[in-house]
Amino acid sequence: MTTPERNTDRTTGIWPLAHAERAALAADLADLTDLQWATPSLSTGLTVREVLAHLTAAASLTPARWLAGVIRCRFDFDKQVATRLAQHLGLTPADTLARFRQVITSTTKPPLPVVAMLGEAVVHAEDIRRPLGLRRDYPITTLTRLAEYYRGSDLVVLGKGRVGGLRLVATDGPFTTGSGPLVSGTTLALIMAITGRAHYCEELDGDGVAVLRDRCATTRP
Repeated sequence: MTTPERNTDRTTGIWPLAHAERAALAADLADLTDLQWATPSLSTGLTVREVLAHLTAAASLTPARWLAGVIRCRFDFDKQVATRLAQHLGLTPADTLARFRQVITSTTKPPLPVVAMLGEAVVHAEDIRRPLGLRRDYPITTLTRLAEYYRGSDLVVLGKGRVGGLRLVATDGPFTTGSGPLVSGTTLALIMAITGRAHYCEELDGDGVAVLRDRCATTRP
């Protein structure tokens, strides 16, 4: 029997969007130097190489493996994330990238909605790209879908709580939500701020930006 989530995934095409973002990231990282691989990412305490390994880990983690890891780490979720990351880092940056390429079309995931995996592919890609000076022209339909997800979710990423009492308006697409002091900017900048990346608040305008910036806590993978 087809589960409701899998049926939704098939009709809305979320997995192909995630696969496209993974492929685009792999292409962007193909010619990095060792020094660039060691660049601090926007995810606190991790290099861009380590964030890529985290993406590989997430795309390799079934619900059963996730639960086993959580139990093994005694429900220390940060320890579990770090352990999985180390398992997929490899010996060299080339190895890290090769491992990521192997999961580009993976539909394996921990017990999260598929749209959360698309979020991983976009948000962590920005964690990597921005410090490296790389830019991607993301499809606005992809970004709008993510913004809608994060603004109503407190699962892993505390997006709903972070934007409560604020009115968010995208300047490059149809996304808008909430009421209260205004926060406006590109859909990408809004997503990154919703997910706790204070750096992107510099790209936003409105009376609510200071409030949103204060709510951006330390960003974890």
